Amino acid sequence: MAAAEEVVPLLARHAAEVDAEPRFPTEALAALRATGLMGLMVPEEHGGLGGTVLDLVDVAERLAAGCTSSALAWAMHCQQVDAIAHYAPQRLASELLPRLAAGELYLASVTTEEDKGGHLLTSRAPLREREGVLVLDRYAPVVTGGRHADGFLITMRADETALERDVRAVFAYRHELDVEVDGDWDTLGMRGTDSVPLRLRGELRADRVLVADGGWSEIALRSLIPVGHLGWAATWLGAARAALSDFLGAVRSPRRPRSVDVTSPLVAERIARVRTCLELASAYLHRAAEEVAELRSGGGRPEAAPTQIHLNTVKVAVAELAFEAVNRLVLLVGLGGGYRRGALERRFRDLRSASLNNADDRLLVATGTLALADRKVSLL
Repeated sequence: MAAAEEVVPLLARHAAEVDAEPRFPTEALAALRATGLMGLMVPEEHGGLGGTVLDLVDVAERLAAGCTSSALAWAMHCQQVDAIAHYAPQRLASELLPRLAAGELYLASVTTEEDKGGHLLTSRAPLREREGVLVLDRYAPVVTGGRHADGFLITMRADETALERDVRAVFAYRHELDVEVDGDWDTLGMRGTDSVPLRLRGELRADRVLVADGGWSEIALRSLIPVGHLGWAATWLGAARAALSDFLGAVRSPRRPRSVDVTSPLVAERIARVRTCLELASAYLHRAAEEVAELRSGGGRPEAAPTQIHLNTVKVAVAELAFEAVNRLVLLVGLGGGYRRGALERRFRDLRSASLNNADDRLLVATGTLALADRKVSLL
């Protein structure tokens, strides 16, 4: 999309500063609000762009070329917007969606809990009700962009007697809550996401809970997981692709690194391996996005086991392949270039987080369990 290309130079201009301080990319957020991209997943009838997951993947990949943290924060905002667009009660949807389309609201996801991590299908903190009002008290150790969000989509256990898998998703505006920032975010990579721990307390209208015929699992499996995994993967691929593009530009210039002899067969072989990582990641990501888009537009079931296997696989595979690509570039450039402060080194640190962001180990266990039930071995 042209709007994404317009903001990439601004994202790139602030990326080093955002990483070094570290701080949230406020300039990027302001630019994205102005372009209408904050409303990408809002239906056109509410003033949004009416985008699909294919558009999400395209934009996230482009934005990540400028700043990985900015792209990831934007993609996760779109994840929350998609769930609201499909599952918010009518009053809440009519209230929120036009404002989201106008870029007035940046949303953060509150799913993490101590000792549970970011497992989306369970929650421990109970939602309470008092005289028709929802009472919320929630601690989350990691909230991407939480210090800057205008609203939150928060997972809660249905009530004090409910099982952990009986989950509700509750929307709250920031101004309705007592928001306490309980720490800092000073990490190896993805430093600009400012994913601080938050304590959220407040009272909300009863119609703030997302609703679906299939309950929470439908919301998670049809919206949050597909959009989340595809958005993350596109961000990681975009960062790795930009790293290779920068490298190729550098080795073609008169000031190319002395350690890189472009006439060497060994250098050509190493470049080919980097390109292979990106080709495989791109092919699987875009085919998975096409599958989800086809199912959603045709009334299909993204929650079916084969599709969930594909969505878990795209997250794990692109996380591994994108990091492998930049790791190989660091080795290729050598100590004098790849290990110095700069865009390549920053992307290396950012992409090291990809396998940790909703841990691959957990997803592989889930994929193995699902694969046992797919006797047809329904490959993508």
